[in-house]
Amino acid sequence: MSMLTEFKEFAVKGNVVDMAVGIIIGGAFGKIVSSFVADVVMPPIGMALGGVDFSDLAIVLKAAEGQTAAVMLNYGKFIMTIIDFTIIAFVIFMAIKGMNSLKKQEAAAPAAPPKPSAEQLLLTEIRDALRGKK
Repeated sequence: MSMLTEFKEFAVKGNVVDMAVGIIIGGAFGKIVSSFVADVVMPPIGMALGGVDFSDLAIVLKAAEGQTAAVMLNYGKFIMTIIDFTIIAFVIFMAIKGMNSLKKQEAAAPAAPPKPSAEQLLLTEIRDALRGKK
């Protein structure tokens, strides 16, 4: 099998397409969560802490000089990123927990035993008839 044919099989498989869709949706979900944290969660927390804007929290390591920008340690943005991560991790945890519970429900339902074939039914009748003659 040529390398091109193998690559074509790999790329067309459902797993690759599913993974690509998951990455795209995950990226969009990350943007939604980032906006939620920056625009909905952090303003009330900042207000409760005395009007603090977390995106502006930073330590100036070296002041700006002429055309050179200041060197800053933006710990407010880091705090917001940690909150983003926590929310995303929790949502993923809940989704996986839900999927696992669905799998357990499917596995818990026992499959009905297969019906005996016509040959097995005939052999059972013969056996029962022979037992009845004794």
